[in-house]
Amino acid sequence: MSVLPTLRQLQYLKLLAEHGSFSRAAEAAHVSQPALSSGVQELERVLGAPVVERTRGAVILTAVGAEAVRRAEDVLARTEDLVEAAQNAGKPLSGRFRLGIIPTVAPFLLPRTLPGLKVQYPGLRLFIREDLTPRLIAGLKAGQLDAAVIALPYDAPGIEHARIGDDEIMAAAPHDHPLAAPGPIRPGSLRAEDLILLEDGHCLRDHALAALDIEAPRGDDVFAATSLHTLVQMVGSGLGVSFLPRMAVQAGLA
Repeated sequence: MSVLPTLRQLQYLKLLAEHGSFSRAAEAAHVSQPALSSGVQELERVLGAPVVERTRGAVILTAVGAEAVRRAEDVLARTEDLVEAAQNAGKPLSGRFRLGIIPTVAPFLLPRTLPGLKVQYPGLRLFIREDLTPRLIAGLKAGQLDAAVIALPYDAPGIEHARIGDDEIMAAAPHDHPLAAPGPIRPGSLRAEDLILLEDGHCLRDHALAALDIEAPRGDDVFAATSLHTLVQMVGSGLGVSFLPRMAVQAGLA
């Protein structure tokens, strides 16, 4: 059986990379400098290659050392997760929880729900990552996220999901536009060239186009916004028609 690096050796190397000197790394590790230096040397013997270049006044990672640090960060993070999970066993919703959420929902859903969660689950340490659906799904599959709030339908094989709520898509139009009148949108009443949409990758864009059976506008002069706030400003200037989640409208966005 191969001899493997210990977690302590990996911690020493990580601290050495962060602090750039043996003395500061030893101080951060709460050990003596000779103890840390010995741990790094033992790691080098296990790996069969130097991980640092020792120069006067500086410590430089070798290529092997840099790769070892990159992998060590993942190993140490997963080990910390394991310890935390064991300590919180039997305690629902406690410890670290990494939640992803799409940007068309985050500013309207989180302020309503997070305060209550903190009161109900004081032991929960919530880390929020706001991103587009494809990257959130990738984060779930890679183990970088524990859960994600996205808009369905979305094809994500291998990912379990549960519906936590429903929301409607509403049209946003200038005051003098026919669509500004109350009521549902009739099929064929919108043209692709009239639309101002979020950039590709936002599920709101895809769902709105699918619901109205409209091809996405194409061309170099097509405007694609990165946020709902930008969309509202563009619509308010009379430049086109767009779509918003009802929760955004209820929150006063438009």
